[in-house]
Amino acid sequence: MAGVVVTPDSVARFAGLLADRSRVAMCLALIDGRAWTAGELATHAGISRSTASEHLSALVTAGILAQEHQGRHRYLRLAGPEIAQLIEDLVAVVGVPQQPNSLRSVRAAGQLQAARTCYDHVAGDLGVAVFDALVRRRLIDVADGLRLTPSGRDFFVDFAGPDAVAPHRSRPLLRTCLDWTERRHHLGGALGAVVLQQLLARGWVVRAARHRALAVTGDGAIGLKAAFGVDVPATPDADRLGA
Repeated sequence: MAGVVVTPDSVARFAGLLADRSRVAMCLALIDGRAWTAGELATHAGISRSTASEHLSALVTAGILAQEHQGRHRYLRLAGPEIAQLIEDLVAVVGVPQQPNSLRSVRAAGQLQAARTCYDHVAGDLGVAVFDALVRRRLIDVADGLRLTPSGRDFFVDFAGPDAVAPHRSRPLLRTCLDWTERRHHLGGALGAVVLQQLLARGWVVRAARHRALAVTGDGAIGLKAAFGVDVPATPDADRLGA
């Protein structure tokens, strides 16, 4: 990066911002790709609003979070996909999360493993299955780096329109993301975002209300099989959630 001087001190300062449980808890909440209010993040992290405000201001100043004011509310989100990738990679390195100890947490953990958002793309069993299907059908070539094949380009143009394969200045078209539950890759990058957008727009998946799990609808189970060759069962009550 021309003009950017990276020193051990600057890296240590940046890493130090994520060496705090409350800050990490708020960043992990924002992995769902949505904007949260400062109050919501404070409640999620189990800290006071004044303490949360100090933490959030530090994260915004460092470029980890971006903020937007609407009325009396301050909304915060991760600053971009590269920050989401960094946090998701840290989770993958740390290892499998602590085992849930209640029925509610067991259900939530199962839902997150089945399908969830990873910032703006699909993760979990579903995300890995879609990526594997794209590779198996030779729509994505992983033999020599990571490349969209001509048939893959045709597939995505048909699936989401010509803009889906247009070059992006701010992020790569294709990128793999190590899935922390599956320990295998799912699809990230601009095309990963396109897949999630299409699944939501077509009603094939719906977002859970309280966490970043995705539920596969009845139409979604059919559509995923037809489009990607992926066999995935519909999530119970998913159609009611998406109604």
